[in-house]
Parts: sequence; C-alpha cells; structure tokens
Amino acid sequence: MTIRYLTPIFLALAAPAAQAHEVWIERDGAGPARIYLGEPAEMLPQGGDPEFDHLKAPKLLPASKAPLARKAGYLEVAVAPGDVRAHDDTVFEPWGPADKKEGVAYFARAGRAEPRAAMPFEIAPVAAGGNRFVLIRDGKPVGDASVTAISPEKWSKSLKTDAQGMFDVPAREKGRYILTASHKDENGGQTSLGKVAVLHSIATTTFIVD
Repeated sequence: MTIRYLTPIFLALAAPAAQAHEVWIERDGAGPARIYLGEPAEMLPQGGDPEFDHLKAPKLLPASKAPLARKAGYLEVAVAPGDVRAHDDTVFEPWGPADKKEGVAYFARAGRAEPRAAMPFEIAPVAAGGNRFVLIRDGKPVGDASVTAISPEKWSKSLKTDAQGMFDVPAREKGRYILTASHKDENGGQTSLGKVAVLHSIATTTFIVD
C-alpha cells in the first residue's frame, strides 16, 4: 500500500483521537505535577494511553525550568506551590483537507486556590476552594455551555453553565474530581503547527476534596 492511500486513513483516525482525548494535570499537595493525555473518565491502561507518546512538551504556567520526566503514562515535573496550568497545541498534527484543516489546543489546570483564569480557555473556581466554577474563554464567561464532571469513582455528570458561565459541581465523595469542557471555533485560528480553519479547544481542571 502506498503513502497516498495511507494518508486518508491516517486523517480519519487522527480526528477522533484528537477530539476524544484530553490533557489533564494531577497533583498531590505540594508534590510534582503529573500531566496526562488520555480519556479521564476511563481507567488508564497499564503503561498509559496508546496516544500518550504524542504528549511531548506542554507549556507550564507558571513556567518551570525543571525537566519533564517521562513516566509510565504521564509526564512528571517539579512545580512551584499553588495551582498549576499547562497548555499545548502541538499534541496532534492538524488534520483534514488543505483548505479545511482542523486542530486542537489543550488547556489544563490543577487546583482551585486562585479564583481567576490565566489561559485563553479555562475552568476556574469562583471562590478559592469552592465547588462553584466558571468557564472562561478569551477573558469572558461562556454561558449555556456543556461541562462534564468526573468523580473519583469515575461516574460522570453533564452540567450546563448559566448565563454568567457558572456551574456547581456535586462533590459527593472524597478524592480527585476532573472537570472538562470543549469549544469548537469555526472561524479558525493560529496554532504552533500552523493556521487551521477549525480550532477545537479543550479545557480540564482537577481538584481534590479531602
């Protein structure tokens, strides 16, 4: 089979993988940050998600000079105390026809100590340590948007933001919660891998209930 036949097959596989996967950060106390690529609502396969090798160099906020260590299924890095953020638009190559390229940008956060957003697309707590959050895009709240909350026991609940972009998380048990939201911009955008006609933005925030 020649390369010209392989290319459409690759594009067909790349789009579902990029849109189904998410990047999220886990952190315990003041320990190192662990950055994952996969499907947070599913149990992580032994050795990590099959697409994990695509996650290479997410950009940390605040920046860290510490090296990224590749572990079994996640990247580990020492970070300063407080909330941790990372973004990456180089995980998957843009896919689709040349004039209709689509791309994906990931925005991940761990912690709810800072009631503010620092990335273009982010799920931030309304108040420090609270269970009420707001979805922010380009500095503005996103109303009537879908958000998914994943519990420590891996149950998922679909939520909707109100007119002010806010929503409450039903934190029923102790452990780590993961919040996810996505946005499809058909006006396109510029990524580190080039300009795309459609840009998918995917945000995650994790926090721990003690």
